[in-house]
Amino acid sequence: MPKLLYMTEFYKDFTLILYSYLQTEIIIATMKNKVIYYVEDDQEIRKLVIYTLKASGFDCIGFPDSASFYETIKEKPADLIMLDIMLPDEDGLSVLKRLKANPSTAKVPVIMSTAKGSEYDTVAGLEGGADDYLVKPFGMMEMVARIKALLRRSSQTSDNKTSLLNGSIVMDDDRHLVMVSGAFIQPTLKEYDLLKLFLNNLEHVFTRESLLEIIWGMDFIGESRTIDVHVGTLRTKLGKQGDLIETVRGVGYKMRKDNEKENI
Repeated sequence: MPKLLYMTEFYKDFTLILYSYLQTEIIIATMKNKVIYYVEDDQEIRKLVIYTLKASGFDCIGFPDSASFYETIKEKPADLIMLDIMLPDEDGLSVLKRLKANPSTAKVPVIMSTAKGSEYDTVAGLEGGADDYLVKPFGMMEMVARIKALLRRSSQTSDNKTSLLNGSIVMDDDRHLVMVSGAFIQPTLKEYDLLKLFLNNLEHVFTRESLLEIIWGMDFIGESRTIDVHVGTLRTKLGKQGDLIETVRGVGYKMRKDNEKENI
């Protein structure tokens, strides 16, 4: 094989490997601090699951019943919900039905946990909109693996959306256009990428370091002040809607979801 052709093939393979690596790193970065809600009335199981998920880098909150769960999810959205079938005040299938009927929670991934041998509950949960299920007693490693896989699928689905909305902000990713309150704005490339990331991950808190990695790339040499400047100019271009990008003191930034919360 001629040397030039060999080198061309080498760099092609290297580029593909590097791209795959960067995609993996981006997925890992966006998974950090994902919020998981776990509804389970058994205190010992709940404690063990919460401990395991926090040790795995997730932000997990547990609930002993549906009432306390509803109270919290109205104020703070979740990235994924784990839901037990048997609950003291309302069965998990009813909770699932209410979640899927509400626009603000309909797209949140749900994993049901069922008793061993309860095929009816498993089928009913999947047909009701659950994304996956775990059969008790389940292993902690299996649980974490299933959660990571579901979050990856969910993230990829979000990234493939061509129209992104929040309040009066509309992004048409196919045509690379952004409209705010009916008027087009012209963000720079990095501002556009930042806005797209925020719109795909509403309410998710990004550290400045993770934003540098995701938007500027692994080889970027700079400081977190770069993020502050770009967020500032993006806010200015968004006008009043720029207030949706909130500073999380000591951490980074997030975009608040701008919609009226409906009663679950």
